[in-house]
Amino acid sequence: MAIYAVGDIQGCYDPLCRLLDQAHFDPAVDRLWAVGDLVNRGPKSLKTLRFLKSLGGSFTAVLGNHDLHLLALATGAHTEGKISSLQQVLDAPDCGELCEWIRQLPLLHYEKVSTTTGPQDFLMVHAGLAPGWSLQDALGYAAEVEAMLRSANYKKFLKQMYGDKPDTWDEKLKGMKRLRLITNYLTRVRFCNEQGRLNLVVKTKADTAPRGYQPWYTYQRLNQQMVILFGHWATLHGVTNTPNIHALDTGCVWGRCLSMLRLSDQQLICTDC
Repeated sequence: MAIYAVGDIQGCYDPLCRLLDQAHFDPAVDRLWAVGDLVNRGPKSLKTLRFLKSLGGSFTAVLGNHDLHLLALATGAHTEGKISSLQQVLDAPDCGELCEWIRQLPLLHYEKVSTTTGPQDFLMVHAGLAPGWSLQDALGYAAEVEAMLRSANYKKFLKQMYGDKPDTWDEKLKGMKRLRLITNYLTRVRFCNEQGRLNLVVKTKADTAPRGYQPWYTYQRLNQQMVILFGHWATLHGVTNTPNIHALDTGCVWGRCLSMLRLSDQQLICTDC
């Protein structure tokens, strides 16, 4: 059995199929993880969702900001920013079923995996984490948002999740402000400062950080043996220069390659760029 973690698919169904064929992926024995942003911008979001859902228990994903945006559009919680590539999903007869499936996905996935060097801790998130969060902190905060998404009040959350404020973590935050900030760390962060203040405007390369800010992973103090998998940041081109932290969004939707990491030996497999 092999476990593979794939970068942001964003509706790029055909490159995904080529990548899985290249790896000889067999859903009967193998598992596929995805770092989120399953949909949007690419040409085949609907086909992508139907395929991934069909994998059943062999598929694990965390939610990305584009996945949450789809939920907001589908439920009427948000009416702006309708990108045409999502219309095929919104118009599909199984849209409700697909969105219900998405709504049950986590924002953070942690698992101990057997590798060629022994058991290894893996943490998968779409965008990143706040400085100072421990593993238990991050899992607990993610669980707060997951519980809201799976509750009867999820439409209220989807309506109020948009926005860049508050921008700095404070354990005393409550209600929707707290949930919005947790969501922004897990699904939108690129740059922050040492105190965890977010800059959600700049989306350029890691070496072009605004003054006083650094890539979020610069501040991580989790167990150095833990492997962190994330997406969201295509301009990194898969490079973090940080041991055990893998950027898996290599910009397939922008005409570059789709990348997938085999967890057992951390070998990267890519489609042709």
